Amino acid sequence: MTDSPATRAPEEMATGEGEAPEGATAGRPAADAAEPAERDAALAAAQAEAASLRDQHLRAVAELENQRKRMAREVQKAREFGIERFAAELLAVVDSLEMGLAAGEQASAEALLEGSRATLRQLQATLKRFGVEEVNPLGQRFDPALHEAMSMQAAPEAEAGTVLEVIQKGYTLNGRLLRPARVVVAADGGEPAPSGA
Repeated sequence: MTDSPATRAPEEMATGEGEAPEGATAGRPAADAAEPAERDAALAAAQAEAASLRDQHLRAVAELENQRKRMAREVQKAREFGIERFAAELLAVVDSLEMGLAAGEQASAEALLEGSRATLRQLQATLKRFGVEEVNPLGQRFDPALHEAMSMQAAPEAEAGTVLEVIQKGYTLNGRLLRPARVVVAADGGEPAPSGA
């Protein structure tokens, strides 16, 4: 007759002798020993991956910081030297003016006038090369985006709102207004309007 767990002696149950309890396997102790090794391997792999990701993160942060510093240096250079080409072109105009002043003591008034005109043409050509355009609206319709009305004046022969006189020319830089043209505008109905409108 086979001993059942109920009929076994307490010593047999304590020492584990006899049949294994139901649901237990003979290989269980080996599996329990393998689990910590697998966990240790998985932990080591996870730690290695975390270290690798941390290293990548630190490198990315360092690269971002280097790029920010590089951009700041480039912006600073652009501020300091952005007009270098323009300034170099203007030096030719300065040279022309200095030569005109040096020759002024011996030159005739006509020669000085012609020299001044040549220097002005040289300056205007330099400005044009860099996108600076003149705004000279004489005879055109008044445009508040480009013109500044200094006064209004009766002018029966001109249409109301037309620029009668340009007191100071305006300038644009690549289409953006640098300075509005200061103008006198024809008043509505030939009646003079208050100055400084």
